[in-house]
Amino acid sequence: MAGMREEHDTMGTVYVPQDKYWGAQTQRSFENFRIGTEKMPPELIRAFAVLKKGAAMANVRLGNLAPEKSEVICTVCDEILEGKLDGHFPLAVWQTGSGTQTNMNVNEVIANRGNELAGTRLLHPNDDVNRSQSSNDTFPTAMSICALSILLDRVLPALSDLYDTLEELAGRYGDIIKVGRTHLQDATPLTLGQEISGWASMLRHDAGYLNASLDGLRELALGGTAVGTGLNAPEGFAETAAGMISELTGKNFCTAPNKFHALTSKDQFVFAHGAMKALAADLMKIANDIRLLSSGPRCGIGELLIPENEPGSSIMPGKVNPTQCEAVTMVAVQVMGNDTVIGMAASQGNYELNVFMPVLIHNFLQSARLLADVMESFERNCVRGIRPNTEKIREYLDNSLMLVTALNPIVGYENAARIAKLAYSENLTLREAAIRLQLLDGDTFDRVVRPEKMVGDGRENGAR
Repeated sequence: MAGMREEHDTMGTVYVPQDKYWGAQTQRSFENFRIGTEKMPPELIRAFAVLKKGAAMANVRLGNLAPEKSEVICTVCDEILEGKLDGHFPLAVWQTGSGTQTNMNVNEVIANRGNELAGTRLLHPNDDVNRSQSSNDTFPTAMSICALSILLDRVLPALSDLYDTLEELAGRYGDIIKVGRTHLQDATPLTLGQEISGWASMLRHDAGYLNASLDGLRELALGGTAVGTGLNAPEGFAETAAGMISELTGKNFCTAPNKFHALTSKDQFVFAHGAMKALAADLMKIANDIRLLSSGPRCGIGELLIPENEPGSSIMPGKVNPTQCEAVTMVAVQVMGNDTVIGMAASQGNYELNVFMPVLIHNFLQSARLLADVMESFERNCVRGIRPNTEKIREYLDNSLMLVTALNPIVGYENAARIAKLAYSENLTLREAAIRLQLLDGDTFDRVVRPEKMVGDGRENGAR
């Protein structure tokens, strides 16, 4: 066949594109699982390259692999990490639930590219590249490597930057007193800084939840091989390989103390993604608050001014929409949907193996990627540019009926309610209603109803 070459596996001959480094098992999967457009995530492939390099180094150290073979394996793994072989990993997420075909895809690419570099058939994908391993322990190990890495390298830094910006805004606007709202109705006042400090505190707690989830992801299944017994892996391989992977990534990993748990349970991913769902829920709340408080510009609440980044309508000239907030909320609902998939996938471990791993890590990485990207965009294109509309804030504060709460200790709850209801029904100020009802004089009202005395110090009650 023109443009094709013959490859062999235990089932016979397969034709593979001449310009691709993958082999027979990859080609079989490519042909048999033409499902959807979702391919194995690039983060996972890079994690496999780290794993294969670490395993080769461990095998050499333990006298289980010839140094010249390890050297070539490591060279090809470096090429994968540099993105030089990106076009050689074509497999769908929707394949075998153990990820065996992706493990073999990586093995075949490393072997064929390595043999090309060596100028001879030096490497066998199973006997050399996959030595001391099984798909059943390599795939969950790669999952752990890329999950921990994306949380540490992308999600937590983006979260920290957004938190810092909100923290700065909380301090900057700590003296601006505004109406509080509960149940979408007017409530007692607070400062704009205090309101923003609540948003910042949410993110600080979310960072804590994410950090608490990291230790579970540090435990590697590698060394368990097929069912957790470590068959065909030399003594000390699991520990040595975990050490090599830690060295290569600059992150702390360890061998899982119980490989039977490591192969069949994915509870650590459920826990870590649960922290991402908590972050998504808080981002949803923050984005909704910002777009509601900035609604208008003339017929909404209009207390906040947000950056105007692009035209908002193809028909209404001059319209500008809270598009960054909308992106945040769409990401939030995607993450919440992914959390359902991950929980259900993790519940499907049968006997010694979970066979929903590809869909689980696909959704996990999508959530992490989207959260990191959207937090970076939200901070850069919206949050850092938030400004108060002080005129509108003061107008609402002056007209708020819930300032009457300050009169409870003076006239009692029921009389304070009478003042508020009269003011509302007759379109009076609270002061005018209190005097008309002869519950107190104007001087007393002015002395007691002082918004600045009702909020405390917004800077002391901020996000710090």
